[in-house]
Amino acid sequence: MTFTQWLFGGIDNPFKAGQWGPLHIAVMLICIALILTFHYAAKKSRNPEKFKKSIIYILLSISAFFEVMLRFMYFMKLYYFHHPEMEGLTPLDILLPKPWCQISTWLLMTSVFVKKPFYYNLACHSAFLSAVVFFIYPGVGFNNEYLLFENWYSICTHALLLTTSVTLICFKFADFRYKHLWKEMIGLALIFVYGLLQIYVLKVHADPMYFMPDGDIQAGILGIDYGWYLAGYIAVILTYINVTYLIGDRENVKCFFAKRKGVEYSLQE
Repeated sequence: MTFTQWLFGGIDNPFKAGQWGPLHIAVMLICIALILTFHYAAKKSRNPEKFKKSIIYILLSISAFFEVMLRFMYFMKLYYFHHPEMEGLTPLDILLPKPWCQISTWLLMTSVFVKKPFYYNLACHSAFLSAVVFFIYPGVGFNNEYLLFENWYSICTHALLLTTSVTLICFKFADFRYKHLWKEMIGLALIFVYGLLQIYVLKVHADPMYFMPDGDIQAGILGIDYGWYLAGYIAVILTYINVTYLIGDRENVKCFFAKRKGVEYSLQE
């Protein structure tokens, strides 16, 4: 099976990923259009700071609505309708955010209360990566026979992850300077500790951060040995995070390398 066949369908798909369809592409285009519209409107606004905060609060309020509704629906299925699919679930299973995409949503929602640059950086990095992986994957709930609430939840949540994370960066809530990097890395490490707790202690998710062996990406899509996958996983995460800091803190980076060469370089404020 070729990558093109897997991406666009046409044969029996062992990954059950479906294919890229009109809804999938339309949602991506809507996200891009919203990001550009927000950025342009903020520049033209009489009170840009108030406008920016209003947009972020609206986006995160919609995210909160979906998070609450999903859990309400699960509790109804478990305790009122007694669905067989909910058998064995506990309230803790339902309430804890999982997997990475839900964790990212909660990072974004709490970022407006923390109001720290490193936390915005962490939330944006986590959310954007989760959204990109979702939209790259061909199926992801877009091509089911029926679009139930769970499907709409998945589609809308990832669209909000993409739109909100990029909008926060465009609005300069995030501040990708190396002085904040160590705090973000601690935050990322804590997220992985939380993931390990879910796997081994709470046992509510087998692979919330997609780094365990025999997962969909490692065994299903890439089909490579776990050692190579884990090395690549770490390299991708570190490169992905570092690139944004290289761009965001480019003046300090230029200054650093200029000093290494013994060249005078003044920072542009």
